[in-house]
Amino acid sequence: MRQDINQVQQALSKKIIGKEHQLKLAITCLLANGHLLIEDLPGMGKTTLSHALSQVFGLQYARIQFTSDLLPSDMLGVNIFHTHERDEEKRFTFRHGPIFSQVVLADELNRASPKTQSALLEAMEERQVSIDGVTHALPSPFFVIATQNPSYQSGTYPLPESQLDRFFMRISLGYPAWEAEKAMLMQQDASAPLTQILDAASLNKMQNEVAAIHTSDAILHYILRLVSESRQSNEFPNPLSPRASRALLQGAKAWAYVSGRDYVTPEDVQAVFVAITAHRLTLSSHQMSLGQSSNAFDGEKLSQKLLDSIDPLAA
Repeated sequence: MRQDINQVQQALSKKIIGKEHQLKLAITCLLANGHLLIEDLPGMGKTTLSHALSQVFGLQYARIQFTSDLLPSDMLGVNIFHTHERDEEKRFTFRHGPIFSQVVLADELNRASPKTQSALLEAMEERQVSIDGVTHALPSPFFVIATQNPSYQSGTYPLPESQLDRFFMRISLGYPAWEAEKAMLMQQDASAPLTQILDAASLNKMQNEVAAIHTSDAILHYILRLVSESRQSNEFPNPLSPRASRALLQGAKAWAYVSGRDYVTPEDVQAVFVAITAHRLTLSSHQMSLGQSSNAFDGEKLSQKLLDSIDPLAA
């Protein structure tokens, strides 16, 4: 499987040039069976990355463009009533929405209303949706990649804290370096689809192997020290939850797997720490409404400060 992972990374790097670390984080998130939030300006390659991931892993892909008038039924599906059907059991048939795909791109999620945003919660957490009292299971694997524009742009609604916490990881691609953008401009087949390298069965197998990665007590104590520090110190307005500590463990295992190891080191925890915790440590919308400055509590700065405060050798 290690050779396959290398091929996946090389294929993705042809689409997203010069962003090897972010690509590795995205693969890590998928292998850890989490959901990915990409926050960036328009045109940075967010949609390209999500489509490329589905192509190399051979997964069914659907894109949902979130707008202010998008309804939950547009995303989840709806029951259709057949007036001329005499059989009571066949009078209603369920028409699946685009959420019933293996890779779902929720594009510009924070442009939708809070009601539509919240419709993603059950799907992301429970891997199922409920329509008119009937539960429908989602396909496996199921991976949500949501993109959001910066909150200062017009027409955006801030994501609720409950939904932010359900995203395993948040990354930002940012502007490409000079040479990377030059290489992108010189590409002749930028829109050509990538060749499939793996399939859904292989991905499920990898996810099971990630869960079986060995983790020593020292690594567990290191993670516990980090989350405990966020709860005990007044410098962190939103302490890390048990869901965050579980995500750190799974993320470190997946990073170790992608790196070709069957055990976790402190460096694995450090590699994924900011991506997993930054969006959880930021100020809530309520705290910002009380006049607290979001600049003083920047999530990435807080994550790095928390990471630097704990010595892995002392943990």
